[in-house]
Amino acid sequence: MAEFGELEAQDGVRMPWNIIPVATKKEQAIDSEVPVSAIYTLLKPLGSHSLLLPYSPLRCRTCRSVLNPYSVVDFSASIWGCPFCFHRNPFPRNYSSIADNSLPPELFPNATTVEYLCDSFSSPPSPPPPPVFVFVVDTCLIYEELDFLKSSLFQALDLLPDTSVVGLVTFDSLVRVYELGFPHCTKSYFFHGKKDCTKDQLLDQLSFFVKNPKPSSGVIAGVRDGLSSDDIARFLLPVSDCQFALHSVIEELESSPWLVAADHRPVRCTGAALRIAAGLLGACFPGSAARIMAFIGGPSTEGPGAIVSRELSDPIRSHKDIDKESALYYHKAVEFYETLAKQLVHQGHVLDVFACSVDQVGIAELKVAVEQTGGFVVLAESFGHSVFRDSLKRVFQSGENDLRLSSCGIFEINCSKDIRVQGIIGPCASLEKKGPLCSDTAIGQGHTSAWKMCGLDKNTSICLVFEIAKRDTAEIVLQSQSNQFYFQFLTYYQHSNGQTRLRVTTLSRRWVMGTESLQELSNGFDQEAAAVVMARLLSFKMETQLEFNPQRWVDKALINLCTWFGDYQKGDPSSFSLSSQLSIFPQFVFHLRRSQFVQVFNNSPDETAYFRMLLYRENVSNSIVMIQPSLVAFSLHSQPEPILLDVASIAADRILLLDSYFTLVIFHGSAIAQWRKAGYHNQPEHQAFKHLLQSPRDFTDTIISERFPSPRLVICDQYGSQARFLLAKLNPSDGGDAPFSGESNVFTDDVSLSVFLDHLRRLIVR
Repeated sequence: MAEFGELEAQDGVRMPWNIIPVATKKEQAIDSEVPVSAIYTLLKPLGSHSLLLPYSPLRCRTCRSVLNPYSVVDFSASIWGCPFCFHRNPFPRNYSSIADNSLPPELFPNATTVEYLCDSFSSPPSPPPPPVFVFVVDTCLIYEELDFLKSSLFQALDLLPDTSVVGLVTFDSLVRVYELGFPHCTKSYFFHGKKDCTKDQLLDQLSFFVKNPKPSSGVIAGVRDGLSSDDIARFLLPVSDCQFALHSVIEELESSPWLVAADHRPVRCTGAALRIAAGLLGACFPGSAARIMAFIGGPSTEGPGAIVSRELSDPIRSHKDIDKESALYYHKAVEFYETLAKQLVHQGHVLDVFACSVDQVGIAELKVAVEQTGGFVVLAESFGHSVFRDSLKRVFQSGENDLRLSSCGIFEINCSKDIRVQGIIGPCASLEKKGPLCSDTAIGQGHTSAWKMCGLDKNTSICLVFEIAKRDTAEIVLQSQSNQFYFQFLTYYQHSNGQTRLRVTTLSRRWVMGTESLQELSNGFDQEAAAVVMARLLSFKMETQLEFNPQRWVDKALINLCTWFGDYQKGDPSSFSLSSQLSIFPQFVFHLRRSQFVQVFNNSPDETAYFRMLLYRENVSNSIVMIQPSLVAFSLHSQPEPILLDVASIAADRILLLDSYFTLVIFHGSAIAQWRKAGYHNQPEHQAFKHLLQSPRDFTDTIISERFPSPRLVICDQYGSQARFLLAKLNPSDGGDAPFSGESNVFTDDVSLSVFLDHLRRLIVR
């Protein structure tokens, strides 16, 4: 799989089928099991492959695709042919010196991904707009939790650039919008949490038109459309101008003063607060790089977006309640947040949610607004937990491991004429740009060839699903001009430094008749990318299709794929084998069936939504760790080495490091734990043991510094209560009946990997 990693390093793309199967209408399509698709990391840092061009791109007059290395160039006639629509386009005058030995950079063979600096020649050059942050803070917190949150907010404010524009909204049963530009004392405006406040009502109540008359018509949006800069600066102003006032307000924040009965939940109007923050940003900074950062400590119980009643006797909805349509508040809350998502997407703004509570807060309902705006979600047990603190710090920090936040993105796609786009599963919203590229079948955000991406970072990845047009006969397919398919991805975005850029990635993939070239197809099969695409498809189907059976769907896909590509004699399971290009794929499917994306038992709707939101936005490498965690062994007798994710890997004299993406587990074998408790690592003659204990901590520190959200770190001993974090992820190879190495047992109803593969072989050869 190293060659697929090299392709990703060059263009940020991983495709399950790097040689694309094509079938006629009479044939069964091989790609019906794993569709032709691509996992594209839009702003992946390309290192030495990066190419930034300080001019506008040259486009095809017919299909608007950008000049690329696959364009056919006629130097004598100064014409280039578009590989997508085959239209011939003349070069403009500034390309007059083009020749075979004097190519513009975008025609270099390795320039399959280039960036154009769109505003490099704007006259006069306008200063980059500052980033805008509105902090929406839940004050229905106990004293200790609020103190933890205030401490993290102070740290975040210190990391913000001085030019950043900030605002503050707090809420309990009421919503408070703080006038940070009022220098004399703390001043705020109150809104009732039961009511949904429109933008016009918000502007009237915030006294925006006391000095200046309200425009009689048109949309009120920013300084250009009716608002004065002085009015905007009352609530949203640069950090450097309000740092003292903002610190004072946050320092004075106290827990909600309203008494809560012992059998009731606090009155919390999360939805109303988010609506007011969105309305304030939409009026003051439309279309700018703005983020609403919501810090929520419990479930919404009041007003729009409420997920549960105030009475503790009414439990918060579970997966079973949602499936049985007995969750009274669920659909109404989802409908409210869908409306909020449309508003934020229209404004170009992002919603980030930091949920810290031992109870559910409504992530399952908020999911649509966070996902469609490209926002972050962080789920932790407390505002004092390292998961929250480290994650919030990563959002604002600069340097080697910064997130490189970008904004105001639009993603478009061009394809060869035999390819249709079914949709995108990922953090984006449809722009409803219909055309011949759109398939009749929609998956995720479909029926369009352009998408809005309000927030992006260097790890944001989308899954594009394609449909290959079938033909009547193989001869018609083979008579086409070439056996190449072309894809072009165009991402317009505002860079973190304020520049407007366009990144263009152009790909070419060869196609073959699926039933005739199985060996070629298997050579181009990327089993890691295939597993990630299936995980996204499976999660999407579980969310959108009633009565969907995920195990049956994924098992059928695996059986059919192995039937196509496996080598076996009918009726003889022992004769079955797969080529190295597909040999690990059944193992991925086994772990996918056991993963948190499929098994919702023992997970709340909030946790399941959180897991899937991260799966939808992460690249292949990170997603594979979510599906099949990695396990590394540390011992005194050998260097750290990856080992099988199996209960047999546990040994008394080993330390195991499990990385399941969301959680890092350092597991000490029983002998290691005894030596540590005896203090051997503090004795000079046992420096090797001290180094052994420190090695997995160094590994985890590196992972935590590079990952967002920050994973939870669990340090445990064999036979300890927290050892369950490791045991739940291991393959139960002993079936729970016999002791494995270390004299421990795992009791589970899951079949082992060997039993799963044995059943698979029997079904295939039958």
